[in-house]
Amino acid sequence: MEITGDIGPGVITGAADDDPSGIATYSQAGAQFGYGLLWTMLLTYPLMAAVQLVSAHIGRVTGAGLAKNIGRALPHWIVSLLVTILLIANIFNIGADLSAMAAAAQLVAGGSSHLYVIVFAVVCVTLQLLVPYRRYAEVLKWLTLSLFAYVGVILLVHIDWPRALLGMVCPRNLGTAALLTIVAVFGTTISPYLFFWQSSQEAEEIATTNQHALKDAPRAVRKQYRRMRIDTLFGMAFSNLIALAIMLATAATLNAKGITNIGSAAQAAEALEPIAGRFAFLLFAIGIIGTGLLAVPVLAGSAAFAVGETHGWKTGLEYKPRQAARFYTIIAGATFVGVLIDWSNMNPIKALFWSAVLNGVSAVPIMAAMMVVASSREIMGHLHERRGLLTFGWAATAVMALASVAMLVTSFGG
Repeated sequence: MEITGDIGPGVITGAADDDPSGIATYSQAGAQFGYGLLWTMLLTYPLMAAVQLVSAHIGRVTGAGLAKNIGRALPHWIVSLLVTILLIANIFNIGADLSAMAAAAQLVAGGSSHLYVIVFAVVCVTLQLLVPYRRYAEVLKWLTLSLFAYVGVILLVHIDWPRALLGMVCPRNLGTAALLTIVAVFGTTISPYLFFWQSSQEAEEIATTNQHALKDAPRAVRKQYRRMRIDTLFGMAFSNLIALAIMLATAATLNAKGITNIGSAAQAAEALEPIAGRFAFLLFAIGIIGTGLLAVPVLAGSAAFAVGETHGWKTGLEYKPRQAARFYTIIAGATFVGVLIDWSNMNPIKALFWSAVLNGVSAVPIMAAMMVVASSREIMGHLHERRGLLTFGWAATAVMALASVAMLVTSFGG
């Protein structure tokens, strides 16, 4: 298995970023605020690309995942706190994604949503136990192409382009509801689990191919940095362009019809009617289920990497379950605890939105810790991040922090 093949961590990360939580959050943003929050997508692209590239560099330069490197830079209690925050956010996100996948399946085929949740959870865990993630990701990634239906909608419906272009460059609504949605958009776009996933995948590639960490292999630096840059920029571009298309499509369809609060999968699917007609529900379901099958293993896997690295366990999806039993126990445990969220009677679409808000708030301390690691000469050696990428990384941290504080102040301060 070589990252230099057809698919790399950056591409997988980008595909997993447009998970059911992302689809629901971008749809709600477009439905509720029309073209008013399109600017968030232009802002997040350079920031998320920088953050994901930093996480990739940490894994490749050191040969270890993000959690292990944070442990080298910060006290153990801080690392444990950050990993706990990640675990809580990931489990809630897993539960929300599984519930949405079940709701989408029920929309098309009927039946019990609780049963679908269990089936999807078993499928995700079984695949991770029996098949290396990268192998079935090669197949599942094609299901994400259904998201290009939102691009088709843009070509078919009337878009108020003057308002849309203004919405891409000019923030006009920063009220309480808008700030909550902005945090959700930031959180589902720049998500903590993706940092841990990409750094661990780079480190795992080194371990499974008997290569050396870049700080010990200077001749490979230029080639690997170029590969990581192309892989990450492409993956993040795919993610953000689809997100922008979803917001544009829902603004031009749902918002234009007066639907400003998406309360069900059926309502969310209506945005695809201009291109899919009576098959809109089916196309929506394929997108939700396909991206969910990609994202749930990433959510569970990133949690397992973080917990395992913190405790010094053997971690890696290339190991057989018996070779890394505790690592796979975290994957299975996180997934099946997430299943319990479906029994909370929380609306699946609302659960997706709130999981994005939780990711937005929890990302801030994790991003700050990651920037500390990236700038450390002791950890990164002569390949510590330079000023340009660090500036974007800290800017992303500051933007996420500012949005989260503003949301909390306006929500609870008055």
